[in-house]
Amino acid sequence: MNSNVPEKAYSANYVRYAVGMLVAVYVCNFADRQILSILMQPIKIEMQLSDTELGLLSGLAFAIFYSVMGLPIGWLADKYSRVNILTICLTLWSAMTVLSGLAANFTQLFTARLFVGVGEAGGNPPSHSLISDYVPALSRSTALGIFALSAPVGLLVGFLLGGWIEQYYGWRAAFFALGAPGLVLAVILKLSLPEPPRGNADGSRKAGAVTPSMMAVLRHLWRIPSFRQFALGGSLAAFGIFSIFQWMPSFLARSYHMQSGEIGTWLALVIGVSGAAGSFAGGYLADRLSKRDMRWQMWVPAIGVLLAAPFCFAVFLAGAPMLSIGLLATPIMLVYFFLGPSFALTQTLSPQRMRAMASAVLLTLYNFIGLGIGPTVVGIVSDWLTPVYGDESLRYAMLLPSSILIWGAYHLMRAGRTLREDLQIAAG
Repeated sequence: MNSNVPEKAYSANYVRYAVGMLVAVYVCNFADRQILSILMQPIKIEMQLSDTELGLLSGLAFAIFYSVMGLPIGWLADKYSRVNILTICLTLWSAMTVLSGLAANFTQLFTARLFVGVGEAGGNPPSHSLISDYVPALSRSTALGIFALSAPVGLLVGFLLGGWIEQYYGWRAAFFALGAPGLVLAVILKLSLPEPPRGNADGSRKAGAVTPSMMAVLRHLWRIPSFRQFALGGSLAAFGIFSIFQWMPSFLARSYHMQSGEIGTWLALVIGVSGAAGSFAGGYLADRLSKRDMRWQMWVPAIGVLLAAPFCFAVFLAGAPMLSIGLLATPIMLVYFFLGPSFALTQTLSPQRMRAMASAVLLTLYNFIGLGIGPTVVGIVSDWLTPVYGDESLRYAMLLPSSILIWGAYHLMRAGRTLREDLQIAAG
């Protein structure tokens, strides 16, 4: 896309449609990513897998290529058409989700999940960059908070449909049903969403004709103290919350003997509603309070993540299934405070030609530590604890990611120390 395209005014309705289309893509992204979590217990039984193998499937199988491919795809999105890249990636991860339903063993399923990660690596960076060209900086946390609520909505779809389809038709049918809609959406996206001019929503700021190298972007981000802190804090928060997302269905099935349809329904309601509320509220509160002091862009997420930790402990130490599920709503809402502000600050702190790549860097950290290391470590700890606690080993293994949230909150709070100075330099 030619960077010299003049600034273009988009109608409010068009902006809403464009953001809504990107939200729909991200819903598919998260539904296809998380569908495995509701299916892990039947897959474990059929394929005779250990918790460590399940952790690898739900964690590193996805995160390895997601992390590796996110950076070059982000760089390409800063150079070429973001809509085209998003369309190709949506097609790939949806097709690989369908193929996951054909896997006959651990190796085949692991391979399919690797390529789901390849495709989904190209989901968020182009989307974040596109939204930043539709929405001005002062409203960007709200817009990206709305975009981020696609994650809990995707979880809702994955848990609800996946749980009931698995219960009545098996886990393979669930993969087929969740992957196919993305193939249709890819066609609609390509036909209905044109590429906007870069830097369109930033007034006099110019995007520049040359796309910086990956190393240039990494050096730029590393020099920003607040970015270093909120990238680490958000990664640790992701470790905690994504581990809970991946293992909560297995915990309910083992400790309380619930069926997949019932698990999917309750988790869809609790995680979908509370996660969406937290994602929107975090972005809205950060934007509103930061009009007085920009440091609230990080203080809001830090407070949310810190308050979530004791509720997570209560979820896994409760003695009844509905009490565990009910308690889960509060920490999910609070942890989701960090998504919108961290996404928005990454865009605001970066020049236009670095934005997709900067988003890819942040998401690489969030997903490698959160989705990759988190569920894998929990699976390993659960296997270690099995000789002592049996089927209850997962309950106590889940106290680890609950504790990690406190560490994450510390770094999010530290990010506020230099945030005002860093934003002044970026506005330069």
